[in-house]
Parts: sequence; structure tokens; C-alpha cells
Amino acid sequence: MARAHRLDEGVMSVNPNRWEALRRFTDARIALGRAGSSVPTGPLLAFTLAHAQARDAVHRPLDVDALGGELTSKGYASVAVHSAANARDVYLRRPDLGRRLSEESATRLEAQAKGADLVFVIADGLSSNAAATHALPLIERTVTRLDGWRIGPVVVATQARVALGDDIGAILKARMVAVLIGERPGLSSPASLGVYVTYDPIQGRSDAQRNCISNVRPEGLAYDAAAFKLAYLLNEARVRKLTGVGLKDDSAMAIAQRTTDRLPNE
Repeated sequence: MARAHRLDEGVMSVNPNRWEALRRFTDARIALGRAGSSVPTGPLLAFTLAHAQARDAVHRPLDVDALGGELTSKGYASVAVHSAANARDVYLRRPDLGRRLSEESATRLEAQAKGADLVFVIADGLSSNAAATHALPLIERTVTRLDGWRIGPVVVATQARVALGDDIGAILKARMVAVLIGERPGLSSPASLGVYVTYDPIQGRSDAQRNCISNVRPEGLAYDAAAFKLAYLLNEARVRKLTGVGLKDDSAMAIAQRTTDRLPNE
């Protein structure tokens, strides 16, 4: 590596990295250059900011009232529930409590147990901002692709883990549950949404019995693409009566087939 030189005023210059042109293809921290034996000030400050945003994402509470208002304005009935973890620090230390409903929430849901083909659960998870920002746009785009489905009330869940959807789906007597949850924040995205689909949700389901769609956000998997994948999995699960390792995501092949079908005949 070439030795950094000092400018006239005594400030060390930055030696560029030969891979710098590749940075436009990724959010990963590559080709940052060097200032002497250290990282340049700009990338160092950007890293510090990203780390702070990731920490804030974990601890920021979900504004349940605001999200409920948005759902109402879009015509969706909703109900708010809470896991058995009664505080954020408990939730972070005890993942098992985040997988079970509180007794009060279970009682509240039982009053709405009318049966449904599908229940959406918006869960704060490890990034409430992801849930608040991306969940409703994804639900709206998915519902338009589900013809003839009975969809139950949208459940807004706090201090929630993925498996909380099993409790919720079982109580609401839903054939399937889709948990839209804030993913663990990273240094390139503090607000990424994950989606977990489970057929016949009951307590004790394993992750092998779910299908997952991850990185839903405008900078990652865009809403329309995610909605197409989600609707494809839901429709396939409805026909095959299963989710998980036995249900493959062949949505890309479905898109290719649709494109081929639209080509003019030679």
C-alpha cells in the first residue's frame, strides 16, 4: 500500500482504494481508503451513525395508536396485543416470553375468534420502525392478489417474536398466519422487514414449518416484489395445505412463465 503523505497544512490525505468503483454495487463497507494507518474520518463517522441507528432501532417502541389509526384509515380492522414479556429489557433477555401472548391479550383475541383464511400480524420484533414503515404497504399490495380470501383483523403485536403468530392464529382460528416483523438491524439497514408464513398455526410449530421472506424495504426487496412472493406462497400453501421446507418458493419461475405467456406468437 502506498504511504500516505501529509499536506502542507499538516492534514493527512486519504489514499483511495483500487476497489472504490465497486462501492456503487453494495451497501457493504468496502474500499473505504486509508488515512495513514487508520480509516478516514468520513467512513468512521458514518459507521458510528449506523451503529447508533441500529441500537436505537432495537429499543424504540412501536407507536401502536398511530399504526392502528393508519390501518383504520385504510379500511382494515385491527386489534393490539402484547406478548408475555412485560418490558423491553425482559423481551431482549427472554425470547421465550416473546413467543407467547399475555393472558390479557389472549382473552381480548378470543372475543374476535370468527375464523379466517389468513391473519396478518404486524410485530415490532427488533425494529419497530421497519414494522411501522413497511408492513401496511406490503399488506395492501398483497391483499389485492388474494381473490376470495377471508382475511381476519390485522393484529398489532408488541414485544413480539415470530412464534407469537402461532398463538394468535390458533386463537383466531385462522388457516394461516403471516407475521410481518422488524428484523434484527444491521449496519446497512436499521429498518428491514421480514415475513413469516405458517399454515395451521398452533403452539409448537418450528421454523422448519414456516416460509420466510426477508429484507423487505425500498432499498432491498421492493414492496411489489415482496407482495408477489408472499401471495404466491400463500396461494400455494392454501392448495398444498403446508408451509416450510415442503413448500418451495418458485415465484421467480411463475414470473418467467407469465412473461413468456405474454409474448406474441411467432
